Amino acid sequence: MKRELFPIILLVLTFLMDWYGFQSIKSVFSDSHPKVRFVAYSIYWAFTLFVVVFFVMSVSMNLREHGTTFTRFLFGVFVGVFISKLLFIIFIGLEDLFRGAVYLYSKFFVSSNTELAQRRKFFNTVFLGISGLPFFAVIYGMVRNKYNYKIHKVTIRSKNLPDAFNGFKIVQISDIHSGSFDQIEPLEEAVKMINRLNADIFVFTGDLVNNVATEMDPYIEIFKNVKSKMGNFSITGNHDYGDYITWDSEEKKKQNFKDLMSHHRSMNWDLLMNEHRILEKNGEKIALLGIENWGAKIGFPKYGKMEQAYKGTEQIPFKVLLSHDPSSWDAMIRKDYKDIDLTLSGHTHGMQFGVETKWFRFSPVQFVYNQWAGLYHQSGQYINVNRGFGFIGYPGRVGILPEITEITLVKS
Repeated sequence: MKRELFPIILLVLTFLMDWYGFQSIKSVFSDSHPKVRFVAYSIYWAFTLFVVVFFVMSVSMNLREHGTTFTRFLFGVFVGVFISKLLFIIFIGLEDLFRGAVYLYSKFFVSSNTELAQRRKFFNTVFLGISGLPFFAVIYGMVRNKYNYKIHKVTIRSKNLPDAFNGFKIVQISDIHSGSFDQIEPLEEAVKMINRLNADIFVFTGDLVNNVATEMDPYIEIFKNVKSKMGNFSITGNHDYGDYITWDSEEKKKQNFKDLMSHHRSMNWDLLMNEHRILEKNGEKIALLGIENWGAKIGFPKYGKMEQAYKGTEQIPFKVLLSHDPSSWDAMIRKDYKDIDLTLSGHTHGMQFGVETKWFRFSPVQFVYNQWAGLYHQSGQYINVNRGFGFIGYPGRVGILPEITEITLVKS
């Protein structure tokens, strides 16, 4: 199948799905006043028209490279409409399958066509109401949650930790994605939240921008105000290399990455490019290692050189690694570097969508990443996956809020 035909096929499938869903909409409003039916039908097909127009606009205008605050908002609405319609169609599809099975195998449950029609109308009304919830959740996530920063407190206990570092505090953020920001004030407040934590060190675990270094220009002075006692440290993420957009030349792409590295220096962030730093306190030492992006999943680059960062830290009793992509933990760290006590990652954003309570956590991203949000522990090694400071694609957060992590090291 030619690549050019894919958008056309996708649009045809979308229309067929919407036509199938429309049959249920008609049953819901079958007894309504003609004007009410007209309004309901118009709203339903208006959403379909919006999806089609936005999809065509995204392809023709290449919004991935040339997106604006307005187009990102439209994308959020697009996500809400798509999820709600998909959920509605899944519901009525399952109900139709069940109803068909009942009709074929046991007419006892449905005594007449009238009862069948009434039951379908009832269920379709319920499904329509439930399916609308994701749309309102997505809108709420854009309006209220994208700057609703939450502090997560994490404790790491290790027998390898030197006594002098008992109670040592690391503050972590990840995935700033500055190209998605549309406000200044919430970022200033977030930096104040970071500084109130009074960190011994501050670390940033990659994805400063969406694609281009200039996206960070308006925010350098804000993040320059981040303070810690012993230094601010950072690494690069997969979005920092400019791999996801088209460049006029390879030289411009390389210059963009040089400019991005310069931004780290401008903010007084010590950018670790496959290297390490030794932190010393009262004559005792721990090692902080940082590698470039290294992802085990298909499509993500492997720029990181762990052996280069690790060299010279062999005798340091406690080691902290900054590695943007958490898939590196299972694929490389736990496999070949069993003396890395703590890995700090980001990348997943918790998909910016999910459910988190004290007893239950879910996000679709967990089907892709074994470690997708929060702290994980196995065989004496820890990894903390930050849920992300910023956002990309969908300009909001539903259930998975932007995160500032306070990590305390404790001697066990």
